[in-house]
Amino acid sequence: MAFSIGIVGLPNVGKSTLFNALTKAQNAEAANYPFCTIEPNKATVPVPDKRLAALAAIAKPAKISHAVVDFIDIAGLVRGASKGEGLGNQFLGNIRECAAILEVVRCFDDANISHVNGPTDPVRDVEIIETELMLADMQSVEKRLEKARKAAKGDKAVSVLTLELENLLQHLDSGRPAASLAVPDNDLCREVWRDMALLSAKKTIYCANIDENALENPNAAPYMKTLAEHGEKYGRETIAVCAKIEEELQGLADAEQLEMLSSYGITESSLDRVIHCSYKSLDLLSFFTAGPKEVRAWTIAAGSRAPQAAGVIHSDFERGFVRAEVIAFDDYIRLGSEAAARSTGLLRIEGKDYVVKDGDVVHFLFNV
Repeated sequence: MAFSIGIVGLPNVGKSTLFNALTKAQNAEAANYPFCTIEPNKATVPVPDKRLAALAAIAKPAKISHAVVDFIDIAGLVRGASKGEGLGNQFLGNIRECAAILEVVRCFDDANISHVNGPTDPVRDVEIIETELMLADMQSVEKRLEKARKAAKGDKAVSVLTLELENLLQHLDSGRPAASLAVPDNDLCREVWRDMALLSAKKTIYCANIDENALENPNAAPYMKTLAEHGEKYGRETIAVCAKIEEELQGLADAEQLEMLSSYGITESSLDRVIHCSYKSLDLLSFFTAGPKEVRAWTIAAGSRAPQAAGVIHSDFERGFVRAEVIAFDDYIRLGSEAAARSTGLLRIEGKDYVVKDGDVVHFLFNV
């Protein structure tokens, strides 16, 4: 199961370059002109997880499989996208299909790479994108509000919906994203909000694309600081990455990568943090299965119960769920085997109401 993160931003901010680095593949054209990305590029990226290697050292599997997340490189946006300017309609449609947004923001100066809006200004850039998302959302809300007003006469539930939609429209019109307004605690409202799939309600991460001179201490870079302070207003995390350097690293052997990173005064790539943060933004977690054939990380939504987790492996597992045998990751590693966990009472038998935790090592029993 893969979950999608849309890589968005203005033209020429480094979206495709970052995509190439993230996916370790050079299949997204990165050219110095607007709209070089026309069809969204999609790649499934493994989520780095050191726990898999620890489990594999014990289980000695034939295969190791990571959890995955889809990254989609979406065409650059310009002012007026909500009215169809540039590739606006396509851009907004592609974002609507994504579960979260990784917003790449230019935080470097380079006279050789043109910027569609002149001088570098990260806050201006994110405000352009987010204004277009809110304008598109306002169109969606207005359409739904028109229907609700026609149906509200004599229907108390629809009358409440109408008031909530009016409140949402006013909130968006004031320049605040839908994400900063709580979804009403009402079944009909929750259903309508879900159906509208509001763009500005999606979880968003700012990815500050810095130059190599700022790598050693990115938080001190002026553009990065400005963007991070802006993101804090809406609870958005800001991650610094030099997309150009990260892309170059992918063509090198591990030892050469370390040498190159060391030359910039750093010890590790920023990409793992980008992937982990993107994964976490979707409220996802990983549980494990471990055996001689495979050690594997499986992805579920936080709060999933055991039968739902079993269904990620196979629908028959959920349909015929009997019980789950669960070992906490730390116990599995400390004891060194499933048998040892069972003999010491640290292998637990859990039923249908068990909420699976991040890092659980699970064996499902089912009967169909």
